[in-house]
Amino acid sequence: MAKILRIAEIEERTGFCRRTIYNLVERGEFPRQVQLTRRSVGWLESDYDAWLAERVAARDGEKAA
Repeated sequence: MAKILRIAEIEERTGFCRRTIYNLVERGEFPRQVQLTRRSVGWLESDYDAWLAERVAARDGEKAA
């Protein structure tokens, strides 16, 4: 079963403020949120984990170059 992360947890995990997170989503640089109800959203933990792994891989690739 997929775990849903709410915005407060995304803010805590990334260290980004809410506006930065939504700006990254709009630019396609952060996973899109899932609409939970009319007024609430969340992110799949697996999407967040994949995003973080990509960033770490990019960092490691740059160091190796």
